[in-house]
Amino acid sequence: MKKIFKLLAMFAIATVFSCGSNDKKKEETGYGKKTPAKVEKKVPASQRIELSNKGVGSITSISLDAEINQDMVTHGKDVYAKMCTACHKADKKFIGPAPTGIFERRSPEWVMNMILNPEQMVKEDPLAKDLLMEFNGAPMANQHLTEEEARAVLEYFRTL
Repeated sequence: MKKIFKLLAMFAIATVFSCGSNDKKKEETGYGKKTPAKVEKKVPASQRIELSNKGVGSITSISLDAEINQDMVTHGKDVYAKMCTACHKADKKFIGPAPTGIFERRSPEWVMNMILNPEQMVKEDPLAKDLLMEFNGAPMANQHLTEEEARAVLEYFRTL
C-alpha cells in the first residue's frame, strides 16, 4: 500500500511540474495569447509588380509602338508555340509563369533579357531568382532565340 501511495504522490508531483505555468514558453509558442501574431504575407514573385527593373543583359531600352505590329505578332506566336509551350501556358501557371498581362508586372527590357539570357538573369537578377524558387527550382531553358525572334515573342505577349 505504501508503494502505491508513493507512486501516486510521485505521479502527482510530476504532473504539477509538467503542467505548471511557464510564461517564457507561452511567449515563444504563442500559447495562451488572445490574439495570434500578425504574419506578413509575401507576394509571390510571379505576382509582384516591378516595372522599373530592366533585368540583367544586353537589352537596356526598348520602345514599343502604340500600334501592335501584326506581322511580328504572327511570327512571335509561331516562335512561342514551337519553343515555349512546353513550359508556359498563355493564361495560367504551368512549369513557368503565364505571359498574359506580363507588361502589367514587368518591363519589356526585363522580359527580353529573360528570354535571351535566362542563365545570367537567374544568377544576377533578384526577381528572376525569386521566380526560380517559386517555380520549384525549374530554370528557364535558353532557347537561343535571336533578338529578332525574342522581340517578335514580346510583341505577341502584348496581344495576350
